[in-house]
Amino acid sequence: MTETKSVSLDNETNNEPNNFILSGVGQHKDVRINYSTTSFRNVPIFSYNDSKDTYYFMGSEIRAQETEIGTMVTVTEMYYPHQCEIMLTLLVPDINLDGDCSEQEFETIAIRTTSKSTYIGQQGVKGAVQSYEVIHLNGTANIVYP
Repeated sequence: MTETKSVSLDNETNNEPNNFILSGVGQHKDVRINYSTTSFRNVPIFSYNDSKDTYYFMGSEIRAQETEIGTMVTVTEMYYPHQCEIMLTLLVPDINLDGDCSEQEFETIAIRTTSKSTYIGQQGVKGAVQSYEVIHLNGTANIVYP
């Protein structure tokens, strides 16, 4: 089941951040990810930038799934019919901000998944259908008001 957390604008009753700014090193160096669970349009926004590519996503292009290990936020970077699909999943841990702290540093990962396919589907792929690149990230979480 996919769901996005709703964010209260009352900071006294909600200490969960809604904005995440991350950086790390991936295959194409200098990875930067910004993810906000809400925006002035009242939809989530997600941006990815590295030394080669830049991607922007909003609303239903972003899939957030709460799990036991945190929220998995997935976007589809590229889709080539009958060849492959490339998705990026950011793992956002549960973070609580206390009253004296407006932001919190944290470490996490993003996983870039390449799923191969053929004209007859994934069953036509020999060997592993998916391959993965793990990107180690450091960043900050805070609360922003749209």
